[in-house]
Amino acid sequence: MGEQRRAAAAVALGRWTEPGEVLAEGRALRSVVPHEAHRACKLAPDRPNVVEFIEASNEGRLPDLVPLRIGRMLASPFAFFRGSAGLMAGDLAVGARSGLDAQLCGDAHAANFGLYGTPEGRIVMDINDFDETLPGPWEWDLKRLVTSLVLAGREGGVSDKGCRDAATDAVRAYRSAVRHMAELPFLESWSALGDESVLSKTKADDLLDEFTKAASKARKNTSAKVAAKWTRREGEHWRFIADPPVLTRIPDAEAEAVVAALPSYVDTLRESRYNLIMRYGVSDVAFRVVGTGSVGLRNYLVLLHGNGDEALVLQAKEARRSALAPFLDVPEAKHEGKRIVHGARLVQAETDILLGWTTIGGRHFIVRQFRNRKGEIDATTLKRDDLDDYGRFAGALLARAHSRSVDPRLLAGYCANGEDLDDAFARYAFDYADQTAADHEDLAKAVKSGRLPALVE
Repeated sequence: MGEQRRAAAAVALGRWTEPGEVLAEGRALRSVVPHEAHRACKLAPDRPNVVEFIEASNEGRLPDLVPLRIGRMLASPFAFFRGSAGLMAGDLAVGARSGLDAQLCGDAHAANFGLYGTPEGRIVMDINDFDETLPGPWEWDLKRLVTSLVLAGREGGVSDKGCRDAATDAVRAYRSAVRHMAELPFLESWSALGDESVLSKTKADDLLDEFTKAASKARKNTSAKVAAKWTRREGEHWRFIADPPVLTRIPDAEAEAVVAALPSYVDTLRESRYNLIMRYGVSDVAFRVVGTGSVGLRNYLVLLHGNGDEALVLQAKEARRSALAPFLDVPEAKHEGKRIVHGARLVQAETDILLGWTTIGGRHFIVRQFRNRKGEIDATTLKRDDLDDYGRFAGALLARAHSRSVDPRLLAGYCANGEDLDDAFARYAFDYADQTAADHEDLAKAVKSGRLPALVE
């Protein structure tokens, strides 16, 4: 793969191409896969039923946490959607593809866009979950996003028209952002950030209050706050305070295995970070349950101390094979944590400076800051106009993310004059949201009949 990339780079650097020529190449793809082709909501012919899917996706998870995972997915169709990226990937694989691939988030639903802090202290919003990242058709991310907007809107009581507007405008904003970046110098488009300025550019000013409130909370969401709330001093050492079932103590041997894996993690950090992380010392390790799709995977919090009472909390999260991998022609990852880290570094404009990977007990993990001034805007609580703005914001952010791995001029060429594309994706979103609601209903029936265990929080 590395040799192929170097060869491609040599070819690209050997010949400068007129922008119009690249745009024309993107436009030519429309004659093969017209915009209207994305309207069809196809299901995989070998699609598993919900029980089969849940049981297969639970393989390798901690058995005692499986009921909690199912209970969280049972909460609503949107919650089910959050935990079923693999089910949708199989369906997307039989749908239309323009022929352009990008580094995908792989699970680009509305709840996987979040706020976090840059090393310079700015609060930005971007895709913040890369568990499923792989190179693949850019349409997959956008279809997952617009479907999630419909499901989030329905959960929040937004009308069908309001949900349709949010989905349509997300695609329109995606097209507009791609067109904008296609006209920028490469260095400028590469380093574009998802800050407040994007709200104005995408005409999402109504969302500014929500962004400002979320950013204010994010600035306070730090390791120091976690340590103050979740740890206490016991003699010469600081320890996590158990709070079952979310935060629990682990056997000493398990904690020692986590600590023993940290040196290999440090080796994966970019050189300039090495001296920084080596100044800290480990105080404690605990297990924490997180997420919806990630429930049942191994997830540790590592408490470190630095200068005086300074605390740093790292998260070591189990990394499994991408749910998209069975449906894409990509080489098997040698290390799933490395796959996730490389995907995040390619897609995000600003990546956690302490993001790396390691192996614990033969399992792959990513390691990152647990609370890096992170925040969120909950799409299920947004009213109609705010959901519409959120769709525009997320659509633009997704376009920026994709433009780092596929030439935005190619995308702009394909997406140009795309009102039919907006309509096609919105129609797809509604049809797949209906399918997700039906899948969620099947899950509820399976739980009620006792075929699947569920723990409702």
